[in-house]
Amino acid sequence: MRKILLTLVVALFLQTMAKADEGMWIPMLLKKYNIEQMQKMGFKLTAEDVYSVNEACLKDAVVIFGRGCTGELISDKGLIVTNHHCGYGQIQYHSSVENDYLTDGFWAMSSEEELVNPGLTVTFLKRMEDVTERVLEGTSDDMKAEERTKLINENIAAIKKEAIKDTHYEAVLKPFFHGNQYFLFVNEIFKDVRLVGAPPSAIGKFGGDTDNWMWPRHTGDFSMFRIYADKDNKPAEYSKDNVPYKPAEHFSVSLKGVNEGDFTMVFGYPGSTYQYVPSYHLEMLTETVNPKLIDVRTEKLAIMNRYQEADPAVRIKYAAKNARISNSWKRWIGENRGLEILDAINKKQQFEADFTKWANAQAPEYAELLSKYKTVYKDYTNYNLTYGYYREMIRSNGMEIAYLASQMEALKALYEAEELNEEAASKVKQKMNERVELFFKDYYKPLDKELSAKLLGMYATNIDAAFQPDVYALINGKYKGNISKYVDYLYAKSIFDDKEAVLAFISDFSVKSIKKLEKDPAFVLNKSFVEVYDDKVYPQIKKYRTNLAELNKAYMAAQMKFESDKVFYPDANFTLRVSYGQVKGYTARDAVYYKHFTTLEGIMEKDNPDIYDYRVPAKLKELYENKDYGRYEVDGTVPVCFVATNHTTGGNSGSPVLNAEGHLIGINFDRAWEGVMSDLMFNPEQCRNISLDMRYVLFIVDKMAGAGYLLDEMTIVE
Repeated sequence: MRKILLTLVVALFLQTMAKADEGMWIPMLLKKYNIEQMQKMGFKLTAEDVYSVNEACLKDAVVIFGRGCTGELISDKGLIVTNHHCGYGQIQYHSSVENDYLTDGFWAMSSEEELVNPGLTVTFLKRMEDVTERVLEGTSDDMKAEERTKLINENIAAIKKEAIKDTHYEAVLKPFFHGNQYFLFVNEIFKDVRLVGAPPSAIGKFGGDTDNWMWPRHTGDFSMFRIYADKDNKPAEYSKDNVPYKPAEHFSVSLKGVNEGDFTMVFGYPGSTYQYVPSYHLEMLTETVNPKLIDVRTEKLAIMNRYQEADPAVRIKYAAKNARISNSWKRWIGENRGLEILDAINKKQQFEADFTKWANAQAPEYAELLSKYKTVYKDYTNYNLTYGYYREMIRSNGMEIAYLASQMEALKALYEAEELNEEAASKVKQKMNERVELFFKDYYKPLDKELSAKLLGMYATNIDAAFQPDVYALINGKYKGNISKYVDYLYAKSIFDDKEAVLAFISDFSVKSIKKLEKDPAFVLNKSFVEVYDDKVYPQIKKYRTNLAELNKAYMAAQMKFESDKVFYPDANFTLRVSYGQVKGYTARDAVYYKHFTTLEGIMEKDNPDIYDYRVPAKLKELYENKDYGRYEVDGTVPVCFVATNHTTGGNSGSPVLNAEGHLIGINFDRAWEGVMSDLMFNPEQCRNISLDMRYVLFIVDKMAGAGYLLDEMTIVE
């Protein structure tokens, strides 16, 4: 059966050319399966120009930025550009009331002024390889799931070890097509990445949450960083002796711009998509999980927004947190809306009815798949909701002092061991001190206190009684159900809302400290939720996800057989992919058609000094009034953003958008509201990726920031 599946995957790639627009394609396979159509659409390069192991190519100019975005090289001195929202955490890290780089922007006018970012990395792909046969070696369909998984993991470990032997590289090995295929990725990771520049948020985040996921868009969503290496051009920890990295390839930046119908290619690291799930998955999201989590984040944002609007210092502290919460909140709303408009569940159900008829007649081994799915999702939905709520309570910017208290578990474990490792304890204390400093830099007690009360009340109301932590027995007993009184006690008695108290506690931590820690209300609160998750939720989540993984693997293979005339692309899994399409406007709804581009005129139309997200900077107004556009002027204005039909998702933020010559014309940063459901079902009529026009980027760097020296590094194509 294993060899049948391998043959099936390869055969399906060979059957037909991929249709335009939809799909996130594996770059090493473009030569066999995509390049002919790409060239028919206007692409002027070869597959080897895009991906090669032996020669410098476009892939060598694309990086993973941090842990969840894409970036690209735009000079031979290690200069990279990504989104403003991808660099937001670093910009905020360096910001204070005195030096508010979020509001005012930041530009290093020399290498000495570039800012160091502890923990920030960029990752280059050196090569990728199909290792399916080696991963599945020794497995069979009659093996128990646990035995099969154990053998696969052993094979994976051996393959990764061999791949990076005697090198400084790191290896990642990921499943494709739900475990029907496996690819190895060998990476090079650089650890000295410095902030070079970022526009003020009034440009980089123009429109804020109101415009997020929307088109038309006027957001200058970019920031610039520089990679540093040692004297041998190899990765190194930060050192003043490091020098700018010399890349194998960097993108030429085009000033030619875009016209409707132009070929575009997005090259980046899309995070996760779920194109091949059954209708039960969509029902779980749209009817249960998304609505409840949307409600939670609506309350979080309401509380944060109120405090941020009242105090500039709090606005800075919670800027990144607010953006993280808002991003998924608005996406979930759009996702539900898009799936409803697309009638996605009914479409899935019709497909499943046809599939079942086929399976019953021609492939009885798959005939029971959908009934098995139905059984699993019936119970999994409630556990999945509880898991999502648990994360919202503490992990995803929820009750912050409970989260900080949870970080003490590592120190507690060391002192509970039979023999204390003093060296390890010292390192953990040092790491804890760093975390505490960062925590309180962006913490405001009144906000956290109000938010904690709100979240505790919502959890009690919306989550099954079987999953209520013991803390509610305390609330309902001693405090007679009054959550506000319990929260008053929590913040009065815990040390975890006081920076100096926490630092002193860590410094003096000993075996005797464990009892004090275990009595701290914030530690007790966190532990109460963790125990429910560990004992009642996670074991069931793990069981159902294991069941779903087996079903998904079989269903994926079955769909490929059922639709034998269709080419399938693998779901996104944060590995390097290519998507291609065309610059194109779209009809949003009845009588509303959106053009494919926006301009500086639109920014001025939105200007509103009374609304933080729409305050156009004075310098930009001056440039506009004087029509001081330089070589970036087109038809009396400056282009800002454009949309195209490329299939993108989270992780593609910051991805290079290339034209037919492989030149950089834009930076991908969002999707249009009407097509945000594309992670689950793609609609070519409305799914559009939103990109920042590179002409606007250069205009801001040159004319507004006065950092024209950065343009001197670039290869600019007129």
